[in-house]
Amino acid sequence: MPPNAASSDELADWHMHSVLVVDDEPGMVNFLRRALAARCGVLDSAGDVASAAALLQRQHYDLIILDISLPGGRSGTQWLHELRGEGFAGDVVLMTAYADLDTAIDALRAGAADFLLKPFSLAQLLNAVKRCFERSRLQQENYVLRREVTAQGGLEGLVGQSEAMRLVCERLKRIAPTPSTVLLLGESGTGKEVAARALHRMSPRADGPFVPVNCAAIAADLIESELFGHVKGAYSGASSSREGLFYYARGGTLFLDEIGELPLAAQAKLLRALEERRVRPVGSEQEIPVNARVVAATNRDLAQEVAAGRFRQDLYYRLQVMEIELPALRERPEDIPELINHFTRQLAGQLGVPPVHPDAASLRRLQGYDWPGNVRELRNLVERSLIFGYYDLKPEPASAAAEAGAALPAQPEVLLEAVEKRHILAVLNACGGNKSEAARQLGVSRKTLDRKCNAWGV
Repeated sequence: MPPNAASSDELADWHMHSVLVVDDEPGMVNFLRRALAARCGVLDSAGDVASAAALLQRQHYDLIILDISLPGGRSGTQWLHELRGEGFAGDVVLMTAYADLDTAIDALRAGAADFLLKPFSLAQLLNAVKRCFERSRLQQENYVLRREVTAQGGLEGLVGQSEAMRLVCERLKRIAPTPSTVLLLGESGTGKEVAARALHRMSPRADGPFVPVNCAAIAADLIESELFGHVKGAYSGASSSREGLFYYARGGTLFLDEIGELPLAAQAKLLRALEERRVRPVGSEQEIPVNARVVAATNRDLAQEVAAGRFRQDLYYRLQVMEIELPALRERPEDIPELINHFTRQLAGQLGVPPVHPDAASLRRLQGYDWPGNVRELRNLVERSLIFGYYDLKPEPASAAAEAGAALPAQPEVLLEAVEKRHILAVLNACGGNKSEAARQLGVSRKTLDRKCNAWGV
């Protein structure tokens, strides 16, 4: 192999990339096709700027290999200036047989990623393409990391030695090495994203990106563009082409949280993507190959959703290849001490406060509580207790309870429910009474919010 040439391992993921060749010399186009067609997922060619621009309107390209001298009155460098002005962010490698210093400087100013002087060797070509794809991968990883930092929910590990959690962990370990789609079930706050991240870390895709998507948090008219991408002009406001989250998750895991909230139209496209491993960006006539493992999660009963006509039966069966249900916290109270210790270690350092632990009586009350918000609610309680410096789980004073004609509660419901009620009502008020939006912000299902509001007479 020539020095610095791309190895077979480095070329292994090139099939996920799309390339456009723009050159009016048939011999050069044939050479580039022979070199790249078997390696790249999509390879198109055009002989002039007008034809290339038409292709770019219908298809996203990761890389354009562009000759400077083209027919039709516009050079490759001029078109590159126009592309950058229109917001095209992909890499462009310029080619020319007549290079001088001024030409090279003009190419760099126009935004070229690399420059090839004709005639060039196969090794020179592959190394130029390799550098572009590596830069693209780093940009995608940075994008994914920014999304992950923004989407951090605080739950960072599966914790618990109960039989229920032991069975969950065993299933995760068995499923992780496979490429199968996984459906995670469980109430809100039980740790479905934590389980999805664990699957990713234990899988052969651990070095790839983990891309979490909250389907309930994306407007219905934008969900297809978010997942599958779009081309310029696909809809009002689409001023440039953009890859979707399926594309960003290639080689890794795409976590579709709240899958039960996905609109029916998007469900049909998702089913097709799962079956064919290809996606079609909104407004595009061409498909892009994708290679992402899909892990979906929901707190809904999808069988009931299918019966009600709100969820596609074929998609339900496609997602149900592997199914794991996360237990509610009330079903594993023996894990509460370990969870408290875990969150105390995690949060005390973040908050810059000393650790605080509940006494034996408070711990018994915590283990007897119903925990409607599950592990997320427990974490919030630990955080409040660390901030205040103590676990205040005492019931109402006897006089107040007697005046209300109520017995003293044996569980810490007075404090927890009072804080929960104030918080929920504040969020509901901030949302103008919109319960669906409030439920999304609170991280609970609309059904749970309705139940609590009915109980409070709201």
